[in-house]
Amino acid sequence: MTKLWTISILVTMALVFSVAASPAAGMLIPASEKAKEKANAGVSPVIEKVDDHLALTPPGLERVVIVHYAKPPWAGGGKKETKNYEFLGKWVEWKELPVSYVIDPTNSGLTEEFVASAISAGAEEWDSWTGAELFNDAYEIVSDGSWDSDAPDGRNELLFGDYPEEGVIAVAIVWGYFTGPPSRREIVEFDILFDTDFAWGDATVDPAVMDLQNIATHELGHGVGLADLYDDSCSEETMYGYSTEGETKKRSLNDGDIAGIRELYGA
Repeated sequence: MTKLWTISILVTMALVFSVAASPAAGMLIPASEKAKEKANAGVSPVIEKVDDHLALTPPGLERVVIVHYAKPPWAGGGKKETKNYEFLGKWVEWKELPVSYVIDPTNSGLTEEFVASAISAGAEEWDSWTGAELFNDAYEIVSDGSWDSDAPDGRNELLFGDYPEEGVIAVAIVWGYFTGPPSRREIVEFDILFDTDFAWGDATVDPAVMDLQNIATHELGHGVGLADLYDDSCSEETMYGYSTEGETKKRSLNDGDIAGIRELYGA
């Protein structure tokens, strides 16, 4: 398989994605052509806000969608980072911990045990660097995982499905309150989709596969409030926005990841 470098585009929007209840059952098409044009131009991150988020219930609830596109060979290194971590929003974090989550291994091509072990290891890596218990150790294995793009359903879900755009490795959607009084800002739900266009597995055994633990650790960082990084100086961070088959370094948090998660949840 040809190695693909990927770039993550943040699109903060409400009611602009239209999807079926399950990614395996329907199409997932980004409706923001402007964001896609900027993605193709190598400009990242792209942040757009849509005023109609007040139509959601409860009022003020928004979503951040992080889509990983194939990086064009001529794309630049992105904006210069002043520190090696960034947040999805200022003062935006989980108010109630630990965060429970469910795993649906359907369509992964892997055993249930392997998928659960890789994803839970990613969650535990974040837990190990903060005094807070971020993720509930008692995760649940399900077979009815769904991609919640129109409204949150009360479950944090990690699942596999066919994203209909070439070069997309994974997509994370985070629901929460990203504006308004700081005391009201919080994350309320996340869903993570691993694209089945890629072969998933353990890259320490087979470097031709996309390493599930590597990507899961990165995506779970979005789930607890961290954003992508693009400057080359951040290339060793778990939240660095580029990935490829065979990569495993995102499994272990780097200094910037640790500083960021501790700023949100304490040491």
